[in-house]
Amino acid sequence: MPFRVRDLVNDEATLISRRAWSDPAVYELEKRGIFGRAWLFLAHESQIRNPGDYVQAYMCETPIIVARGADLGIHASVNSCTHRGLPVCRTDHGNTNGFVCPYHAWSYDVTGRLRGIPQERQVKKRPDKRKLGLKKVPRVETWNGMIFGSFAEGIEPLEDYLGDMRFYLGAFFDRFPEGVEFVGAPQRWVIDANWKLPMENQLGDVNHGPFLHASIVPPEANQEIVDHGFSVVPGAGHGATFRLMPEDTPIEQVAWGFEAMPSLLGGPEVHEYLREIHARAAERVGPLRSRIKGLTFGVYPNLSFLWSNTAFKVSHPRGPGKVEYWSWSVVPADAPESIKKVLRGNHTSFFGPGGILEQEDSEAWMQQFRGANIDFADDRPFFYGLGEGEEGPHPDMPGLVSSTANEFYARQFFQRWRAALEAVEEA
Repeated sequence: MPFRVRDLVNDEATLISRRAWSDPAVYELEKRGIFGRAWLFLAHESQIRNPGDYVQAYMCETPIIVARGADLGIHASVNSCTHRGLPVCRTDHGNTNGFVCPYHAWSYDVTGRLRGIPQERQVKKRPDKRKLGLKKVPRVETWNGMIFGSFAEGIEPLEDYLGDMRFYLGAFFDRFPEGVEFVGAPQRWVIDANWKLPMENQLGDVNHGPFLHASIVPPEANQEIVDHGFSVVPGAGHGATFRLMPEDTPIEQVAWGFEAMPSLLGGPEVHEYLREIHARAAERVGPLRSRIKGLTFGVYPNLSFLWSNTAFKVSHPRGPGKVEYWSWSVVPADAPESIKKVLRGNHTSFFGPGGILEQEDSEAWMQQFRGANIDFADDRPFFYGLGEGEEGPHPDMPGLVSSTANEFYARQFFQRWRAALEAVEEA
């Protein structure tokens, strides 16, 4: 049945049609209006330190090679041979001086420049190889080592796109003297759900914890969120949810790292390291941000960060009803190797494809997607009106601020989502 985008989301974004998650035509609009026009996370600079280093990434369903050139520049190219379209890179990461298509052996350097065509020796008119390199991602920029790409040449600079979200992400990044590093390849798993569901969860939905995760989440953990929790929208589509702990909070109850089980069981060396990091936090990120005890962060459209388990996640769409979820472990770059080894366990203690909480979340997302597909329910859109109008400015923190029970983080996302789809609806 034909639809208009404005009929999927009301003006206040308190009612969202089930078709927003399930309709293939909506997904096609998303590819053009969102993924073709936004900044999308590709990789972290720590993954490609040296010339010839590369990792594979995706921009929506388009495979991308992110590589460090001999000039130390960062190059992002579509992983598809310009001759017959095969992928020229078939490993997740590594170091090389070039890529070769397995079909006809056309070869490219790590920047995507076409170097050789074996068959051209047999023809008289040789093609202009300068015009036949891999398709380049036209815009590539970095912030705090995070590499983003966009297919939209005229998109605003990345720093402007992130806007006040940098204040909240910086509360994590900036507390480490040498920044952070991504450890190894991401964990990847496929979920029978829509890509927006993991994103919505990580934008600010922390109030499902005592219910969906009742067997694991202790009551005092949720009470801390009720007593000290804030949900913030620094800009439509972005979100940050955290606890702002009182100034006299004991260090073990506010310092980054102490919430995760591997850190708690890591022994005196790990505990002393975490205390030292926090002791310098006020100096590095300011007295207010040093008291931030993060929960979930989200960068529009599909990048998430889980603070306590230090995992960055990307929700890669694979159609309206399938998402490939990628999750990286992140550790302080200058931590001793023995401590990094312990901290890596924070990533998978409860999350990742084998994590108890992640499995429960994934099941909920699959069930929600099924709920978006059931028959005879189109006249019952999903309700997103909790806390409507209760958000507002805060004297010390940028963006719109409210309690964590207020669903305004999702309303703001869907208002931006609706505008993005309307912009390409008639195209």
